[in-house]
Amino acid sequence: MNQVLPESRCPALLVAAPASGQGKTTVVAALARLFSRQGKQVRVFKSGPDFLDPQIHAVASGASVYNLDLGMCGETDARWRLTEAAAEADIVIVEGVMGLFDGTPSSADIAELFGIPVMAVVDASAMAQTFGASAHGLASFRPGLPFSGVLANRVGGAGHAAMLRDAMPSGMRWYGALTRDMDATLPERHLGILQAAEIPNLLARLDRFADVLEQTGLGELPEPVRFAAAQKPFVPRLLAGRRIAIAHDAAYGFIYPANLDTLRDLGAQLLFFSPLAGDALPEADAVWLPGGYPELHGARLAARDDLWRDLHAFIDAGRPVLAECGGMMSLFDTIVDKQGQAHGLAGVLPGRALLQPRFVALGTEWLDLPEGTLSGHTFHHSRTETDVLPALHARGADGRQGEAVYRRRRLVASYVHLYFPSNPQVVAALFAGNMPDAVATESKEP
Repeated sequence: MNQVLPESRCPALLVAAPASGQGKTTVVAALARLFSRQGKQVRVFKSGPDFLDPQIHAVASGASVYNLDLGMCGETDARWRLTEAAAEADIVIVEGVMGLFDGTPSSADIAELFGIPVMAVVDASAMAQTFGASAHGLASFRPGLPFSGVLANRVGGAGHAAMLRDAMPSGMRWYGALTRDMDATLPERHLGILQAAEIPNLLARLDRFADVLEQTGLGELPEPVRFAAAQKPFVPRLLAGRRIAIAHDAAYGFIYPANLDTLRDLGAQLLFFSPLAGDALPEADAVWLPGGYPELHGARLAARDDLWRDLHAFIDAGRPVLAECGGMMSLFDTIVDKQGQAHGLAGVLPGRALLQPRFVALGTEWLDLPEGTLSGHTFHHSRTETDVLPALHARGADGRQGEAVYRRRRLVASYVHLYFPSNPQVVAALFAGNMPDAVATESKEP
């Protein structure tokens, strides 16, 4: 039986921007840090299927950060997570994705659906009075959007800030101005900002930026928002007593907290291990190789003959393995990094994964497996060359063909990052040890 969550009220803010690269991730993290060090309970959410920003926000807020994606996760999932968070938090902060109105669904859709006021972060480094026009456009483009005000980022100084404020539309809240501070920016690589554990002095960076935010008056809580009663889905304990080994380190760090919650709710015992640290494959009933950056650690992973040998035996014994994106890349014979260096890896799947200079795929997809349907998303800079025929393809938006899905006995491997709460029963079937072997992926004829 589903758990009924009563209506709750909590101050809330959705931090958006007119485009990517405006600085909203840094602002959200600093805002979460500011309230957290005041002793407040802070809950941060991330619009879209991102893995990296939530890691930063988890450090800043001291709490797990969940995704709100009306496509991949669905409205029901978003609704109960927000209601549950609002019941225990002093403030709920949602970081938008891309521009405020970009995508279908968009950050604006989330703000309007749940009545969360929007604060837009605008890079004003090359603006003067046009800043006011940008603010007006964001506020008026969609009637009914709960637009609150604007924060000017990367401002040149007090005179520049005054000019921007004077250009603001009448009645719109001015959240303040942040000057340029390169020391507080978050370093990036090809898939976005660095993982939280890779950023030196992360808390010091966030504290420095939080100090500046506090001077703008952003340390004051926004107005409470009403979050309607919702039903939290019941998850049956279909994996009770099952042990799942999960690779987790800088090479395999793309893990939704909601996925871990789902596995625990299903009753599984989670055993984390680090391929980079030399950990052996744990004694487990199933293995999960999440996505991440195996291409950045090719030499160290290539030296793990023991791990790949044990994984071969595990798969050959008909035991369940799920490999997503970087996890799947590790199963091929080689990974070729951006420098053209080839690294020999598991060799479970013949062929190679090659890093590319630009995105290869990005978007929400659905896997219609024999066990049932799961939602997820794809986001990668590599492509594969293999003689292996896919067992099936994921289903993309508007009916387009999505990513290839490879199956060998109980192995399921693809570029798709699955969202386990979309169908816990299917997740249980994939990780259970008593299911028949999947239809084997076949090789092409020579």
